[in-house]
Amino acid sequence: MSAKGALLQLVARRLAQRNTPATALSLSAPQRLRLRDQRLYSTEKQPEEAAAAGAEQKAATTSPELEKLGKDLAAAKEQNAELLDKYKRALADSENMRNRLNKQISDAKIFGIQSFCKDLLEVADTLGHATQAVPKDKLSGNADLKNLYEGLSMTRASLLQVFKRHGLEPVDPINQKFDPNMHEALFQKEDKTVDANTVVEVTKLGYKLHERCIRPALVGVSK
Repeated sequence: MSAKGALLQLVARRLAQRNTPATALSLSAPQRLRLRDQRLYSTEKQPEEAAAAGAEQKAATTSPELEKLGKDLAAAKEQNAELLDKYKRALADSENMRNRLNKQISDAKIFGIQSFCKDLLEVADTLGHATQAVPKDKLSGNADLKNLYEGLSMTRASLLQVFKRHGLEPVDPINQKFDPNMHEALFQKEDKTVDANTVVEVTKLGYKLHERCIRPALVGVSK
């Protein structure tokens, strides 16, 4: 063996002694085997410990994400409740609007002839005044006057039947309690036979169209 080879072996032996702990140099061969097994065992456990550490790190990483998802879910629920409330309100408003329109359409069908009826009331009043103006005591002695009276009476009766067919009815409140919604008081008079605020005289008949007063009766009321 050359001097160079001997020198290399000596350096390698010294390095091995330096890297080997003092306790390992003082151990016997069986003890060195057990120490090696323990090192191998600890080496095998390292992947499990690393996995546990990775799981903890992952949990720490996902915790903020879960918190953010929870906040987003709560905001979405709140927005959904708000939109649902707006939808219900809009649905109720549309239903109310539909009911109002239906009522207006129904009223228009019923009361659309109100203006026309008011004009015809003057005709009915004229026929009534004409029949009342005929002297009843002269009817038996004057055939022409009798025929005129009967014609006026029949015309007025036919007109009142047409009124009734369309829901227009006269209001004659004699001896009834005064109703400001249906009557218009022109004067007051003393009358001890009836209670106060009782209609004792009707100057002009009133009319109602489907229970709606289109012309109040002109009346005199007791004191």
